[in-house]
Amino acid sequence: MALAVLKNFFRGSDIGAPADLAITPRDRRFGRQSVDQLRWWNGGDPFGTAFYNALSATFPLGEAFFVESVKAFRDGVPDRLAREVRAFTQQEVMHSREHLAFNRRASQAGYDLSRLEKRVEDQLALTADRPKIASLMVTIALEHFTAIMAHEALKNPAHFADAEQETADLWRWHAIEEIEHKGVAFDVWRHAARDWSPFKRWRLRSISMLLTTFLFIRYRVSGMLDLLAQDGITGPRAWWGLARFALVRPGMVRNIALPWLAYFRPGFHPWQQDDRALIDLTESDYAAAVSARAEPATSI
Repeated sequence: MALAVLKNFFRGSDIGAPADLAITPRDRRFGRQSVDQLRWWNGGDPFGTAFYNALSATFPLGEAFFVESVKAFRDGVPDRLAREVRAFTQQEVMHSREHLAFNRRASQAGYDLSRLEKRVEDQLALTADRPKIASLMVTIALEHFTAIMAHEALKNPAHFADAEQETADLWRWHAIEEIEHKGVAFDVWRHAARDWSPFKRWRLRSISMLLTTFLFIRYRVSGMLDLLAQDGITGPRAWWGLARFALVRPGMVRNIALPWLAYFRPGFHPWQQDDRALIDLTESDYAAAVSARAEPATSI
């Protein structure tokens, strides 16, 4: 009896992506026509700016890594998942393009991102000789990070309430698509690891998440401190400002703590939370804002 209960506890969830899910690549460009980006584009806050600039510095190389990790196991997947992999790839390629453009604007605003980018390059180089399934497990861990951060960014307007409009639009667009494709890498991994026991799948993806989380936090915080030092903000002031931004207000890290823990459920699947309503609401707000901006000013 106890063995049966234990087997059931570690049995993977049968849930998958919603049957009516549409993963839609949105070919949008941001910041091309606007004036130079403000140095502290996130509401004049150096800490909020450093937080997102450090994340963006990882995206071009990081998302290329995600795509290659998924594509390595796409052969033999069901037809629907194969279509989702193609849409996932298109979305990630456009994310890389837009964050390259964003990173250039950050550089033009006076930041040197080269050390942050080199750190990502060095980290990815360490994966070259490892089994490809290990890279896929890192990918599903980081895709969970991006999905829960995307959910929080769309749910809580405070994250970009005072940000430059074009830049806020960029991050919300990115968040929408991260939610849409949040199950793709995971489903490819489930297919690739289908011959493993449920316990082995749970154990290895959990270990991978713990290691990935440690390195993700370590190097992203290091990058944020690097950028703050370029603003002359160092020592306790830098640490306190980052902690306040991440944990208090608007509190991105505090608010994703419980969703992060959900990953460790043996039957976890990203679509156990269907948050497409956030996509619909954000798309609706975006369309209304673009329409309002396009209307000619009326004279009185």
